[in-house]
Order: sequence, then structure tokens, then C-alpha cells
Amino acid sequence: MNIKTIKNTFPLFIAFSLFLIQCKKDESVSSPDKKNNPITEILNPGEKKEEEKKEEKPEVPDVVIPRKDFGFFPWVYKNKDSVSQQNKKEFTGKALYTILALNRLDRANIGNADTLVVPAKIEEDFLRYSPFPGHVTTLENVKKFVFFSYPIQAFGVYEYGNLIKWGPTSMGKKSTPTKRGLMFANWKKEVAISTVSDEWKLRWNVNVANFDGIGWHQYAMPGYPASHSCLRMLEEDAKWMYTWVDTWILNKGGATTRAKGTPLIVYGDYPWGKRRPWKKLLDSPDANNISEDEMNKIIEPQLSEIIKEQDNREAVVKQIEMEKKAKADSLLAVKTKDSASMN
Repeated sequence: MNIKTIKNTFPLFIAFSLFLIQCKKDESVSSPDKKNNPITEILNPGEKKEEEKKEEKPEVPDVVIPRKDFGFFPWVYKNKDSVSQQNKKEFTGKALYTILALNRLDRANIGNADTLVVPAKIEEDFLRYSPFPGHVTTLENVKKFVFFSYPIQAFGVYEYGNLIKWGPTSMGKKSTPTKRGLMFANWKKEVAISTVSDEWKLRWNVNVANFDGIGWHQYAMPGYPASHSCLRMLEEDAKWMYTWVDTWILNKGGATTRAKGTPLIVYGDYPWGKRRPWKKLLDSPDANNISEDEMNKIIEPQLSEIIKEQDNREAVVKQIEMEKKAKADSLLAVKTKDSASMN
């Protein structure tokens, strides 16, 4: 090859090399693998942070509650026939709890009901009887949440959008209704004295409206809304909720709130003067069901407030941990210094 040919070919070679280099760059930038791509990290730092944030969320599978494939039958409780006598012997333990819960009753008030709604099948998992959806997408980023339905006198407990527990409640009677809307758990006490009467001892009390004296706790469950604005529960449920709930964190001196506790929403109204909602289970096993869409519509307007308070609580908990560590380190330093000076 002569020198003239080389001179003519060299620019083409340079141009081709630059083309290959550019192609490699284009492949690098457009590569779908962003995890180990320094260019992507520089160009899209926000996207990488979002990916990291998503990875921190625990993997919680959706709770699916099978559609009820059983019906309900009436049990005329005050009858003294052989069937009623046999039912009293047969329905004990878990079965009795299930029947009481479905009728919003406790053991002491079972005689108040002329007719009890009894499931044709006693399920091992009480969630099978839940009127609440097993999963609520709006709550997927909410660690803990409680929903109280006034219309069906029941509460549902959620963690990251999944229903983990439900139970009956007796809310405020018509003359002393329970406050509706978004609230947060404040303080708790194993036995609290009611502000209405000092004779009323409220076991496993969790206050949710401090200045109104409203809380959830164990108290008589007569099978209808009967409280003076509080949210009554069965003993088993109130004790479980007492252990599970997160309460407020106060600033030094206790006069102001540093972080709020577990969020809850009380929603709807009871059908006063009409047939009790759970009696409708005799007509349809899905009569009391609340759909996920309905739950989402109720919760969505309050979601930003719930997340804001949740984030604040997490930050405060971390601050407290750091404060405790700093104090412990300071005490250790003083102790070490005193020990060295003695030697």
C-alpha cells in the first residue's frame, strides 16, 4: 500500500473508530441494567434513592380471605328445648368466642339476645368471618392502623395493608356518640377509672382522644352501641390490642407531644331503630362486608397525615436512641476518667 493510499484511508479509519466508541457509549447509557452503571447513578440519583427506599419495605404478601362458603342459622337462646341445651354444651372455647363476637356480646350478656346468629361452620381462623377486606392497597406503606366501623360495630387491625385481626365493638349510644374521623393512640393504662363515673373500671384502656376522654378498652358488650362515647371490646381483644398498639411520645415535661401513636379512623353511623346489621347474616353471609374500594375511599383523604406522623415517629425514635447512646457514652467516659485518676 503506497503512502497516498494510506493518507486517503486514515481519515476513514478514524471516523469508523469514533463511530464504534460512540456506539459503546450509547449501549452503556441505554443499558437496562442500572444497578452497576455509574452513568445512570450520576444522571438519575433520585431514581436510585427511590429504588433503595422500595427495597427497605418488608415483603408482606397480600392477605386473601376466601369467600364465605357457609351460611348462618338462628339460635333462639332462651328456649329450653333439647337443641338449645345441646348448643350450650357444644359451643365452648373458640366456638363460643366466635358466636359472641358475631353477635357483639360478651359472656355476661349472652342472655340479652333472644336470637343468636350462629355460623353453620366454626372456622379455626376467625379472619374467615371478617367483614373487612384482607388487603387494602392504600395502607401498604402504613405500619399499623385500626379501622372502626360504626355501622357494623366492628374493628379491623392492619399492618402494611394486611388484615391481621378483627373483632366486635360497642361504640357510643345515640345520645353520647363516639367521635368520628382520624385519631391517634395517646396513652394506655391496664386499669383506668372512667371520667363519667369513678365506679367504672376500664381494663386495658388505650386513650385516643385525650381531652374527650375517649379510648378503646374492655367493658360490657350488650350487643348494640351502649357506651358513653368510648369503644368497648371483649376482654381477649382489648388485652391483645393493649400489647400491640404504639402510644404517643411526649416532650420533656410531658406537656406537648413529640410523636403520635398508632392511627385509627372511626367511620360511619349506626342504623338506629332498624334491624341489627349482623342479623342480616342470616339472609346473606356477605351482608356486613366492606369492600376494599370503599375502605380506600375512606382512608385516602387521611393518608398524607397518617404517613407524615408515621415518618415523624420513626425520626423521633431514632433521635431517642441516639440520645440514649450519647448519654451512655458520656457516663462511660466519666467513669473511665474517674477510674484512671484513682489509679
